[in-house]
Amino acid sequence: MKTPLKITFKNLDPSPALKARIGEKAAKLERFCEHIVACRVVVERPHGNRQQGNLYQVTVGMTVPGGELVADGVHEDAHAALRAAFDAAVRRLEDHVRRQRLDVKRHEPASHQTT
Repeated sequence: MKTPLKITFKNLDPSPALKARIGEKAAKLERFCEHIVACRVVVERPHGNRQQGNLYQVTVGMTVPGGELVADGVHEDAHAALRAAFDAAVRRLEDHVRRQRLDVKRHEPASHQTT
C-alpha cells in the first residue's frame, strides 16, 4: 500500500488480526481512487453503552485531493463493524471520484410549453 495508514485503538487492546485485516481493506481502497493522500482508521469500544451490549465503532478517514472523506460502521462484532466501515468508505470514494470526473447525473431543465 502506497498510502500512509494510521491505525488507532481506543478503549480496547490492539489486535494483530484486526490490524492485518485493516491493512488488507485499506490497500483495496486504492483500486477505487489512486489519489488517497492519507488513511486513518480508529477502532473503539465506546463506554456507557450497556443497553445494547458491547458495540464496536470503526471510523475510516481518508484525505483525498479536494477534501476529507469519513465513513464509519458500528456493530457488536469488531470485524463486522470494520467491514461496514470499509464498505461505506468505498461508496464515499466512488461518489467522490464521480464528482471529480463530473459523471454526476444532470437533470434536463423542464420545458414550459403551453398547448
